[in-house]
Amino acid sequence: MKSGTVAVVGRANAGKSTLINVIVGEKVAIVSPKPQTTRDRILGILTTDNYQIVFEDTPGFYRSKTELNKKMQKTARKTAKDVDVVLFVLDGHEGVKDEDLQLLSSVVSDVPVIVAMSKTDIMPKENIPENLVKIASVEGVAEIVPVSARKNRNIRELIDAVLSYLPTQNKIFEEDIISDKSSKFMVAEILREKILLKVDKEIPHGVAVLVNLFELKPSGTYEISLDIVCEKQNHKAIIIGKQGAMIKEISAFARQDMEKFLGAKVFLTTYVKVKENWRDKEALITEFGYTDESKA
Repeated sequence: MKSGTVAVVGRANAGKSTLINVIVGEKVAIVSPKPQTTRDRILGILTTDNYQIVFEDTPGFYRSKTELNKKMQKTARKTAKDVDVVLFVLDGHEGVKDEDLQLLSSVVSDVPVIVAMSKTDIMPKENIPENLVKIASVEGVAEIVPVSARKNRNIRELIDAVLSYLPTQNKIFEEDIISDKSSKFMVAEILREKILLKVDKEIPHGVAVLVNLFELKPSGTYEISLDIVCEKQNHKAIIIGKQGAMIKEISAFARQDMEKFLGAKVFLTTYVKVKENWRDKEALITEFGYTDESKA
């Protein structure tokens, strides 16, 4: 059977996580319209009788001076070197910019590079040929596939393109595994996703979510307690909201998704804490679980 690993890379907010979720058929990574939604390398595993593709979702390439972002960029760069195929996701809706082409060129190496031009459902069709020509001008690109994850457009064609470059070998993971991340990790990410969707500007980028309690009760319900860590006192006030309205809305929104993900009722408790400028403090970055995978 065909089996191998695929690094999914590209600029922040290009649609990488959405594409992986659609391909795998399950929610393995959170999504939002904001850059830096993905902070970890997350595996999404597609297994059939004939093949297994291990997609490695990576933090988007994004200009930021924080220590956390530096670690994220190292993770993305390293992942692109240790796989069988690189899948570069490019936002077609925004048009192909020079910086996209430069970034694409920077990930070209001995590993085959396939470009998925995403969000074609919301871009003018007449712009697609011009964009394809620009992408094709980058030396080393093996194939280009225009896709729409939301419309499930050309997803099969993209999978076939990936498979053509994978080796024939045994499965890497057991067939019932769809991700390397635990349910405990995902409930924290689901809460962070809702903060990204509900809170504006810079605040959500400075938020981490820590798990205090994740327990399955004999009754079949989950008791979950999470800390929301932000960087400033005024950010805490905004997240809590007037008379606690915002945190109640965020928590209710998150609990619904957690129950859908876990397939069980959830009792959720959330607390908001402040750790000043934690994204620039090595000890706190490590404590919150954001390790430098480039050293692994």
